[in-house]
Amino acid sequence: MKGLHGRRLSSLLRRDPPGRPADSAGVSESGSQPPVRPSAPPAEIRRKRRLGVHSVAGQVMLVQLTIVVLLVVVAVVALVLQSRRDSLRDARHRSAAAAQSFANSPGMVEALSRPDPGAVLQPRVDAAREAADLDSMAVVDINGVAYESTKIGSVPRRPTPDPRIRQFLESGGQASTTTFSTSEQRLVLTVVPVRDSAGTGLGLVSTAVAVSRAQDRADQQLPVVLGSGAAALLVAGGGTAVVSRRLRRQTRGLGPAEMTRMYEHHDAVLHAVREGVLITAGDGRLVLVNDEARRLLDLPGDAEGRDVGGLGLEEDWVELLTSERPVTDEVHLCGEHLLAVNKRLTPPDEGGAGSVVTLRDSTELERLAGHAESTRRRLRLLYEAGVRIGTTLDVTRTAQELAEVAAPGFADHVAVELLDQVLRGDEPGAVSRMRRVASHGVHGEAVYPVGEQIVLDPASPAAASVARGDAVLVSDLAATDGWRDRDPEHAARLLEHGIHSLIAVPLRARGVVLGIASFWRGRNPAGFDEEDAAFAEELAARAAVSIDNARRFTREHTMAAALQRSLLPRGFAEQDALDVAYRYLPAESGVGGDWFDVIPLSGTRVALVVGDVVGHGLHAAATMGRLRTAVHNFSALDLAPDELLGHLDDLVTRIDQDQVDGTDSDEAGMITGATCVYAIYDPTTGTLTVARAGHPGPVLVLPDGRVTIPDIPVSPPLGLGAGNPVETTEITLPEDTRVVLFTDGLIEDRRRDIDTGLELLRDALRRSGTAATPEQTCANVLGALVPEHPADDIALLVAATRRLGADQVATWAVPPDPAAVAPIRAACSRQLHTWGLDDAGFTTELILSELVTNAVRYGDEPIEVRLLRDQALICEVSDASSTSPHLRHATTTDEGGRGLFLVARYSQRWGTRYTPRGKIIWAEQPLHERTGDTEAMDEDALLAQWDDL
Repeated sequence: MKGLHGRRLSSLLRRDPPGRPADSAGVSESGSQPPVRPSAPPAEIRRKRRLGVHSVAGQVMLVQLTIVVLLVVVAVVALVLQSRRDSLRDARHRSAAAAQSFANSPGMVEALSRPDPGAVLQPRVDAAREAADLDSMAVVDINGVAYESTKIGSVPRRPTPDPRIRQFLESGGQASTTTFSTSEQRLVLTVVPVRDSAGTGLGLVSTAVAVSRAQDRADQQLPVVLGSGAAALLVAGGGTAVVSRRLRRQTRGLGPAEMTRMYEHHDAVLHAVREGVLITAGDGRLVLVNDEARRLLDLPGDAEGRDVGGLGLEEDWVELLTSERPVTDEVHLCGEHLLAVNKRLTPPDEGGAGSVVTLRDSTELERLAGHAESTRRRLRLLYEAGVRIGTTLDVTRTAQELAEVAAPGFADHVAVELLDQVLRGDEPGAVSRMRRVASHGVHGEAVYPVGEQIVLDPASPAAASVARGDAVLVSDLAATDGWRDRDPEHAARLLEHGIHSLIAVPLRARGVVLGIASFWRGRNPAGFDEEDAAFAEELAARAAVSIDNARRFTREHTMAAALQRSLLPRGFAEQDALDVAYRYLPAESGVGGDWFDVIPLSGTRVALVVGDVVGHGLHAAATMGRLRTAVHNFSALDLAPDELLGHLDDLVTRIDQDQVDGTDSDEAGMITGATCVYAIYDPTTGTLTVARAGHPGPVLVLPDGRVTIPDIPVSPPLGLGAGNPVETTEITLPEDTRVVLFTDGLIEDRRRDIDTGLELLRDALRRSGTAATPEQTCANVLGALVPEHPADDIALLVAATRRLGADQVATWAVPPDPAAVAPIRAACSRQLHTWGLDDAGFTTELILSELVTNAVRYGDEPIEVRLLRDQALICEVSDASSTSPHLRHATTTDEGGRGLFLVARYSQRWGTRYTPRGKIIWAEQPLHERTGDTEAMDEDALLAQWDDL
């Protein structure tokens, strides 16, 4: 070993160029040892019985023994080679690990940096070699001095300057491991550079391990390997003998020729029978199939040995062949064949239980089964028609449901035409033209589109079906010429799309024709037959009843909607207190009793009312009209909201009582009930006075965008007869506040409760804010809350508040002295001049004189006069008395009683309203633009009439 590291290091430096790391994977195999011969096979096991080599069992035994011997030899050789390869890999790993660990050990850099490193390195090298059980280890400094330790001894060498070592270290040489052979043995050498923290090379560490030492360990295990191989050979030979003996017993000692002849006889019998036979293994493979089964199931030629699921069979057949259930005379359809199937399970193997399946073709059963399947399909369609047709009371939707049920289950395309009178809900008339209302199927581009008006041609099948009153069958359209004359282009288009058969059926109910249903076939190659025509008649008869019910409902709905719309306001009187927008949506299933109104009151006030009558139909609409009229009448009396709702409750109670007394016992339960919210807005003070009876209260959108729901006491719904007092709430609103009134249909339906609907309404109003106009607010609210098919009526009223300016109101306090009338009259005249209303001065002075005089004579203090200038000129005189004056027609001899008559004669409207502090008598004059002559003539006429009085 002495001098070994120096020689190998020089060789390494010569082979690796500076700056390029050595290939750690490069291993020289020049010293490989010759392969070890496998040991001789064990002795042949004596047979208990002599096997003839001419039998199948003997031949199988010879083949098996030969294979076993070859496998044992190959295994022993592979184990020996693997042991040697592991020995070389172990030597490389030990050498590299020891060199890396020693080169990076603590104190190595400091030792190589000392003037005399040998005193420190030599003992450490000896100890490291012995600890790692290496053949040799050396440390070489940059000057070439080596401190080496081998199994022979440790002798430091004299410095031998070697510039290649310095050049190797300074050029960044890397660690490397190589294998080489000497005349004595094969070695693995690893060289690792030692560098300080700055990366400067200080020396090298090399280690060497002899491969023969590791090989010796592997050779020691070779007898064990050979012994194991011999034991395996003995066991395999014994097993082969047992298998061969069992095979001989099962083949009864037959030779290959006898077994081949037996298989040929079996195969001939198997394929000669007229019954399909299939044998499947437990893992789902098809083991055997005869010619008849291949024909019946249309199997490929290479079906045997393949998985049943990959043979292209239908899913029910795959399940039948692979399931572990026996079958006895089950009938299954396969293509054009109706097969009777029998199946028995075989004993399970590794994959599970196999099966033997026999198939028997039953042509007559196939025909019967086809007829049964057709009947079953038609019965299923009739059942679906009873469930799916007539789900709504909409004529068009019912016709569409008929088309969707029949196509594609019965026909490829279905079209339905109805009379226009039926669509409107009227009684059907003459059948001359119809409108297509439904079309469904695969040939939509070939037939007339929905909405097309179709004129019946007398030669067409549709006209013939109407004339005959039953179905008309055209089994081959191409061979029939009469139907093409009316519209040749349409006929050609039908034939181009492959439509070849037609059934036209009239839709009849109560002996009247409502329309026609046409059934077409194109993709289905089989044409319609007489049984199909009878089925189409049954289907059309069921649909016709539903269509007629929908028509009658449409008529009632149209009448109720017309009545309701005639009772609802078509517009509102002009007023400047509120900017109003409204929406009304009737329920899809029937007209209800929701209503709304905007009623101008005295003193520029405006009443907002929204109500809801329980129920739907004509009765609810008529009741709604009566209540709306009553609200108008009560409003004309200037009643407060609580008083008005009290009178309205009495009215609804009487309506209920009249209905119960005037109907029979079957209709006595249909008692009317109603809810209502009534609000009065006063633009002079900005106050909103609200009362409600069983109705949702208003929602307010303030000018800053906040949405609030004021707490307004709720009274019982109208008509309950409870007699409870109605409470009112007075709210002061800033200008440009949105007041939102609505019925419960807006916030409540089958899919959400009231709380959820109110929250959605608040969100919609919050998004709209006050920047949106009332019209935009209505649209936003309906878009956010109204469902696609509303089940209840919806009434929505949105009003934006305004205020009368200070320059539009003038007020004077009147002392209780008749002499005060003249100063008040003069002050009013000056105010009218300021407003530019001099034309109305004389009439206003006359009205004020009469009203103020009555208040001074018959009223109580305090007395106040107020003029309001809006769309009309309003004169109001208030006092603390609750006594209401009444109009008299004085005779010629009476000295008084003509004051209110003059007021009524020269004002547009007048009246009395009560307040918590007394009453107000008001008179309203229209504001007209007048010019000179007219003005003088009006005043002259007024004076003349005054003289007459």
